[in-house]
Amino acid sequence: MARILIIEDEESASKRLAKMVKEALPEAEIVEQLSSVASAINWFQTNPQPDLAFFDIHLADGSSFQTFKQVKVECPIIFTTAFDQYALEAFKVNSIDYLLKPVKKEELERAIDKFKKLHFKPTAPIDIQKLLSSIQQKAEYKERFVIKFGEHMRTIQTADIAYIVSENRISFAMLKEGKRYALDFNMDQLEEMLDPKKFFRINRQFIICYDAIAEMHTYTKSRVLVKLNPPTKEETIVSTERSAAFKAWLAGD
Repeated sequence: MARILIIEDEESASKRLAKMVKEALPEAEIVEQLSSVASAINWFQTNPQPDLAFFDIHLADGSSFQTFKQVKVECPIIFTTAFDQYALEAFKVNSIDYLLKPVKKEELERAIDKFKKLHFKPTAPIDIQKLLSSIQQKAEYKERFVIKFGEHMRTIQTADIAYIVSENRISFAMLKEGKRYALDFNMDQLEEMLDPKKFFRINRQFIICYDAIAEMHTYTKSRVLVKLNPPTKEETIVSTERSAAFKAWLAGD
């Protein structure tokens, strides 16, 4: 029997994935369904390694890659993501697969077949750190955006963005010079497109650039108030579930 761990922050997606896994691998046991980096770290610290783990790349409190920096993950991994901008070919070299959301039945079945070959045939341990290094070196992030206003178009450099704010379901890029432009992407898409070393999503409304941080103050025991430059109309507070990942991001972890 294969023990399978699922890490996915969307409850409906997690349930759907678990159902599909059971259909593709009836003898599997879903040992846990987690929804955050923090819970994943805690799970690997207190439980034996599963036979297979599904990792959503972007979780509510940060990138799932942070898990591997905190704990040893030795099991095969199948990553899930809404975008294909990562160096996904690296997974195949390491006998690890990826699935683009929404997960398709036939693609999941192919991934499960790869897992079976790994699980039922002795193989060398997977070097997760080597895999992550390969992914991060080849990852491509947005360098510029095309902006439309009226009949006009222009481009803005990602390096010129101080932060991105969502208002009435529209994402606006605030440039360091103080100008603001609407973007044709939602916040989830933008979070995937931007270099996580430079940008961090502090809550549902804001993605901030490290260079835009002017001041930081303790807001409550677990939350942080961030003051940005250019200034914002509303308070920019790091959400409780993202605070630990935010502090790790500040430290360059």
